[in-house]
Amino acid sequence: MPLPNPHHHPGVDKDVPKDTAAGLPQAVTMSVALPPPDSNKEQDIGGIDILNNVEEPVAQEQAEPLSEGEQLEQAIKNPLTLGGVSFKEHLKKIKPLLAKGQHFHGATNERQSAVVAAFKHSWAGYKKYAWGHDNLKPISQYSHEWFGLGLTIVDSLDTMYIMGLDDEFKEGRDWVEQSLRFDTKRDVNLFEVTIRVLGGLLSAYHLSGDTMFLAKAAELGNRLLPAFQSPSNIPYSDVNLGDLSAHSPKWSPDSSTSEVTTIQLEFRDLSRSTNISIYEQVAHKVNEKVHDLEKNHGLVPIFINANTGTFRNYATISLGARGDSYYEYLLKQWIQTGRRDNDNLILDYMQAVDGVLTQLMRRTPREHWVYIGELINGKDFKPKMDHLTCYLPGTLILGHQNGMPDSHLILARDLLDTCYQTYVMNPTHLAAEISYFALTEKDDQDIYVKPNDAHNLLRPEFVESLYYFYSLTGNRTYQDMGWKIFQAFETHAKVNAGYTSMGNVKNTQSTRLRDLMESFWMSETLKYFYLLFSDDRKEIDLEQWVFNSEGHPLPVYPLKT
Repeated sequence: MPLPNPHHHPGVDKDVPKDTAAGLPQAVTMSVALPPPDSNKEQDIGGIDILNNVEEPVAQEQAEPLSEGEQLEQAIKNPLTLGGVSFKEHLKKIKPLLAKGQHFHGATNERQSAVVAAFKHSWAGYKKYAWGHDNLKPISQYSHEWFGLGLTIVDSLDTMYIMGLDDEFKEGRDWVEQSLRFDTKRDVNLFEVTIRVLGGLLSAYHLSGDTMFLAKAAELGNRLLPAFQSPSNIPYSDVNLGDLSAHSPKWSPDSSTSEVTTIQLEFRDLSRSTNISIYEQVAHKVNEKVHDLEKNHGLVPIFINANTGTFRNYATISLGARGDSYYEYLLKQWIQTGRRDNDNLILDYMQAVDGVLTQLMRRTPREHWVYIGELINGKDFKPKMDHLTCYLPGTLILGHQNGMPDSHLILARDLLDTCYQTYVMNPTHLAAEISYFALTEKDDQDIYVKPNDAHNLLRPEFVESLYYFYSLTGNRTYQDMGWKIFQAFETHAKVNAGYTSMGNVKNTQSTRLRDLMESFWMSETLKYFYLLFSDDRKEIDLEQWVFNSEGHPLPVYPLKT
């Protein structure tokens, strides 16, 4: 029985055109402004004491550049080095490429201030009852461990920086420097740790300019590389960061398709930030491999085998769990790499959206709500849509802003309306994890929720889409829609020590609080609320930044010529 994937949306990546494989960076230039010549004092570059735990490698003459396989082996064998030297020495060498910190002005209106207050309430409960652990259990006032990587802290760093919470950011930064360790012998999920921890560290680095975060990200990247040592170049789902080994999940020989295709933004950014190409190379091979596989009108089954490199036969096709972020990262990788014409990434994305329109999109019989269903066994339509799928309106309007056809915008608007309806139709004004839709007029309701699916995990996807709609159109109606949902979280999810997931959104008198505050509440949901309510819709400029699947902004790089 597969374990439930707790994350909001996996999925993502596909392919980069073969003709760009040779175009992986030799010298990389950052899209962020360069620091003035003496703005990075030497002690800042390595203010990292993980660096000095390893003997400095003896300088050797290098006859020829290492092959990709040799680079991979070197990085895995020596996770506290970059390019064969210590982090400190390598960062000195690339000093002109290092990021300069960004400035944010903090909350400027009552709605933003209310979101900051919600964040501070969440942080205070986490700090008091779960500090250094992955998640807070806000009702029992205890901690919840998943990977033992302080997920809530790392996931929250950029949110705090954007909100101008300097004291809290410093608390998190100091914990990362002094206490975040990656050498524990414990299995972690490649996808979850990549989007939450690697993405969180890289975003904190780009926003703050603090190279300690980049050094930590590089160590983690090295320790995740064993996942790519599979026979097929499709990575294994599970990695042991301490003993540097990887394997398929214990419950199945297959990885989730969205998981192996939702790591490329982060691994590419690590290469561009460090000027070490191996991370981008191994992630790019996944793009190429998945691109070459046969699909159903551009749509992919939700399971893929890391040993054979093939999709599972008769697997479900879904834009919800285990499929969603594959489609998201096709578009976002294309944006990240400079929007190259006829890139396989964008061609595959366009084909997939066409597949959504022809194979998965339906309207309810009475009120004509547009929704995206699933194909069970790859062929039998099921009128079921995960809340995770509500990321899609935001991705579609982002694509339309970058030249995709008007049919994408029409679907985005229609689907946004349906997703909003999944909130306001419930007495709590909060959406259920899964909604079902009427196929014929014999069904009692156009949209309905089954008892086992009525939970809400504080997920961000719909708020994320509202943010994209506001940021790209300036229409403040989307702010009002978001404010109604924010108030519902305040009413039904807020408890003394934080905010909690709940078991039943269909009854205001019996919401059955579930006692868990996932890290994505502070990484994504509250960040997207804050940006949605901004007076400056370009507080994060979507021409210059692209959000990963955990809400961490990473820079857009110029197109390589």
